Amino acid sequence: MLPEDLAGLRKLYLGFIASRVVLTANNLGVFDSLKKPATAEAIAKKLGIDNRGASILLDALTGIGLAAKSRDRKYRNTTVSRRYLVRGAPLYQGDIVRHASSMWENFSGLDEVVRTGKSARRGRDHEAFIRGMHNLTLLRTKGLLKAIGLKGVHTMLDLGGGPGTNAMAMAKQGVNATIFDLPATIAIARKVARQEGVSGLRFIEGDFHVDDIGSGYDLILISQIFHAYSPGENMDLLSKCRKALNPGGRVVVQEFPINDALTAPPHSALFSVNMLAGTKSGRCYSPREMKNWLIKTGFGSIRVRNLEETVIVEGRAKAG
Repeated sequence: MLPEDLAGLRKLYLGFIASRVVLTANNLGVFDSLKKPATAEAIAKKLGIDNRGASILLDALTGIGLAAKSRDRKYRNTTVSRRYLVRGAPLYQGDIVRHASSMWENFSGLDEVVRTGKSARRGRDHEAFIRGMHNLTLLRTKGLLKAIGLKGVHTMLDLGGGPGTNAMAMAKQGVNATIFDLPATIAIARKVARQEGVSGLRFIEGDFHVDDIGSGYDLILISQIFHAYSPGENMDLLSKCRKALNPGGRVVVQEFPINDALTAPPHSALFSVNMLAGTKSGRCYSPREMKNWLIKTGFGSIRVRNLEETVIVEGRAKAG
């Protein structure tokens, strides 16, 4: 009988196989091709891939629950793949899965990254990354807005806003919303806004480390930004935000939760490895660390609140 702890270990070190199957199927467009039942040969012809490769891949997808196979050897999507992996679905997650394929390339150099301490960014699909953030943020925005509260918020800045998903949600609530990010990212955010039918947004292109971020904001949201930078860079950014806020304005930082020991929950500790592989100095930061940064940069009334998948740390700008 296989010891339970050994079974758990095997699950950890062989987990990459199922991951690679999902990434490859998504990259090749398999799920879009399974909206109607089709044989492996038909899928192979449609996608221009090998017959044997298609058959084995589809059987594996069936084995892990992302495809179903009928007695006449036709495959179709399951509820999960139909809901999340077919383009055009309201909760489509294929972009973030495509970004995970780029992460795969970065993680493949992890031995050398840990050996040298230098990131090894091998794969990078910027549009997949930004649209992937939209995939994820759509699932979190409602809870975030409820936690923040928009009473008294007339102007807001989504700093490093990526696709601008949160800013768009606030704009729909009557807030004058601005999205600040690099030019290539703003170009994608404009596309997303058009696709979502959101107008009236303001866009600023620039590097928030060195460029002016504007002023007169009641709220500045810094969502999933800190984990890419060092503590010093994050404190400099908070100082810039404090100067850009109206008196009594708030800054809200949203990040993945992690404990003071930086070891739990496991997905956050593992996400720090992603930052090791892909950034110069980033990692997940605990709420205690972020709270201390806010205090040191002139914020008061600090509040920490745990959401379903993230944690927010909020501070109000002190006068002076």
